[in-house]
Amino acid sequence: MESGHWKTAITKVEPNKILLRGYRLDELIGRISYGEAVYLTLKGELPPRHEGKLIEAILVSVIDHGATPPSALAARTIASTGAGLSAAVAGGILAISHYHGGAIGECMAVLREAVNHRRQQGTSVAEAATWVVEEHTRARKRLPGFGHRLHTQDPRTTRLFDLAAQWGIAGEFVQMARAIEQAMKERLGKPLPINADGAIAALLCEMDFDPMVADAFFMMARVPGLVAHIHEEKTRQKPMRRIHLTDIEYDGPAERALERTE
Repeated sequence: MESGHWKTAITKVEPNKILLRGYRLDELIGRISYGEAVYLTLKGELPPRHEGKLIEAILVSVIDHGATPPSALAARTIASTGAGLSAAVAGGILAISHYHGGAIGECMAVLREAVNHRRQQGTSVAEAATWVVEEHTRARKRLPGFGHRLHTQDPRTTRLFDLAAQWGIAGEFVQMARAIEQAMKERLGKPLPINADGAIAALLCEMDFDPMVADAFFMMARVPGLVAHIHEEKTRQKPMRRIHLTDIEYDGPAERALERTE
């Protein structure tokens, strides 16, 4: 007969002591960043270099994308019924799936496939990128992480890749993502830019994260945005309103410069 005994290697809790992956949580507070704590929690070790800063950059990059994405609409709709904050946030998170925020893990798989093909076949990056594009085209499968309904050049991608290069983290997966972007442009005759999902996928590959947890980065990042939308819905709108998908006007602050040194 089984005893029901099981084990966990994440957190140990005792009276007056909390260990996260072996480190005292009270000693981590104020000494490591949230990005470093995320890395530690998911991978079991503290990040070796600038990975914590890169994770924080990733989380900022997709913190919100307006009121019209499915997660924001779901959260606002639930909030409009009078439901509590947890229910509305949960509804927004449940809307993050295959076509909305769920391409990160899938794109990681594609990038790994392309890089492995290059290593095994001894081809160039460009040749491996062309191979993976042709394989997906023949199978009539969409390449996740590329193309965007609004952006022809996703500004988040540019910034994330610049930071990764600056911090010495950009490597063969970022290079492969760029090569696939170029190969698709040549194959289709039109640009399909690397979107934020694709950029995050490349960077998570560089940091050797398990694709199984990839989409969690989008979820972790988007929660503050969802909370802001829920709060605005409850404080600025009437309950049970019909939420129009396009008849919306921004009335927040005009564009302003960030007066802060890096």
